[in-house]
Amino acid sequence: MDHILPAASWLMALAAVISAAACVAVWRAVPWQGRQSALIMAAAMVAMAVTDGDAMSGLVLGIVLLVSAMLGTAGVRGTPAAATCCHRALVSLVMAICSFESLSTGEAVVESGGHGGHGLDGLLSGFVIVGVIGMVLWTVVSEWVLVPVHQGRTARLLAIESWAMAAGATAMCVGF
Repeated sequence: MDHILPAASWLMALAAVISAAACVAVWRAVPWQGRQSALIMAAAMVAMAVTDGDAMSGLVLGIVLLVSAMLGTAGVRGTPAAATCCHRALVSLVMAICSFESLSTGEAVVESGGHGGHGLDGLLSGFVIVGVIGMVLWTVVSEWVLVPVHQGRTARLLAIESWAMAAGATAMCVGF
């Protein structure tokens, strides 16, 4: 992992762990769907940082993140936690797409020079970039424009979780 920004994978993993820790700290304020999504995302990002980024690892991590994203929104429609669960699912989807990107070239994302390429690789890179921009905008709007659902310590921890997810996905997009 010596291309582009070698520390990006560890920064991404650290951000995911901080996000998961903040989510776990407000245990009752987050439904099980959101908690599993945050924990799976953190585990996947740590796994991505310690593996060499080969195609098989990308496939497995991508599938795990995709299933976690789907479970992360199951049954939350109409609840106060729906928006944050959808935000977590979007982050999981962006990270899954990044994991799948290694499959489109047959080599590790870091070996291929990162995001941006031709054909399917370029299309997946576009999805990752659009997803990261959408996720950061969602974070900004939810924190500074919308009326918060939670107050006090819970609101602060959920804000930390949201910003850590955005920072981790941005580091992933920029670093790879």
